Amino acid sequence: MDDEKFMKLALAEAQNALAAGEFPVGCILLYKGEVLVTGARTGTTGGSANEVDHAEMVALHRLAELDGDIESKDISLYCTMEPCLMCYAAVMLAGIGRIVYAYEDAMGGGTGCDLSSLPEFYAERAPEIVHKVLRNESLCLFKKFFKNPDMNYWNGSYLADYTLRQ
Repeated sequence: MDDEKFMKLALAEAQNALAAGEFPVGCILLYKGEVLVTGARTGTTGGSANEVDHAEMVALHRLAELDGDIESKDISLYCTMEPCLMCYAAVMLAGIGRIVYAYEDAMGGGTGCDLSSLPEFYAERAPEIVHKVLRNESLCLFKKFFKNPDMNYWNGSYLADYTLRQ
């Protein structure tokens, strides 16, 4: 599988989010070499953040609207940032078989969680994880975001500080 090729599609989604003033997270869901759905982070502009409309959640909502015989274990999720705990759990519940991400979420990433202490249901659904695919390209988008004084989502957070030190 050409992970870099498909990560470039997620990066394009993230670039669109950044151009709209949103946190630059983009996501695609791939099935048998075909892009099923895309998603980008929304809800990070304005006075208060919407902490539900993450790129992965947007894509999973779109996936749920599709008709057809799709084996979820054969779906790969490509995302410009490591899924948070909420998104990681949703991906496992959806039965997605593979997660490929670019940039680590140093503040809230969920893919490193020890699933052995959770109910067996989750351990059985643990997807394959591939990390740091086109990490530098994704990092550049996050640096642009955090350097822009007009974009205040997670401004001053550990993630912002970590990103700007990279």
